[in-house]
Amino acid sequence: MNSLQKESLILSLYKSNDMVFTLPGVALLTGETNFKLLNQRLNYHVHTGKLLRPRRGIYAKPGFQIEELACILYTPSYISMEYVLQRAGIVFQYDSRITAVSYLSRSIVVDNKTIAYRKIKNEILISSKGINREGNCNIASPERALLDILYLNGEVYFDSIRSLNTDLIYQILPIYASHKLNERINKLFQNDGHKQA
Repeated sequence: MNSLQKESLILSLYKSNDMVFTLPGVALLTGETNFKLLNQRLNYHVHTGKLLRPRRGIYAKPGFQIEELACILYTPSYISMEYVLQRAGIVFQYDSRITAVSYLSRSIVVDNKTIAYRKIKNEILISSKGINREGNCNIASPERALLDILYLNGEVYFDSIRSLNTDLIYQILPIYASHKLNERINKLFQNDGHKQA
């Protein structure tokens, strides 16, 4: 492999808006079909410090965001629950984990940061209602995150729900197909003085 090929690969990656890559993703980006050769070239750039390898089969540019990595590690997935609710001021208790919803439950540590995945039904996972694209990450709206956490955890305490869009919550709610979740939402908003839909 010559230095021109090596530089062509790194240029392709650095031109991309993505910060985190899988081996198949790099193959699509570069048009390289020989995975063994591509893996060798990527490992060369890891050893020279131009790329990082946060997990086996995952490559990243220096300065990558852990949220983007969380969305790439297990696909489909999206950032949700405590992480989103904390950012939106719905819960005040600090939780350093990145919380995500996916097709499996798993907790992993990358660069001393914990990414906690919770398994949810496929019908819910594949719905894009209430999911926003921020950069290269799929992130639940606070409304979707609230529904996810109530669906998965049952009764949860929220510090402030006044900023939530109740119309959006009731638009997203049917994807869960859960009578218990409907009851929890109605009770939550009834107790907080919101009117029910």
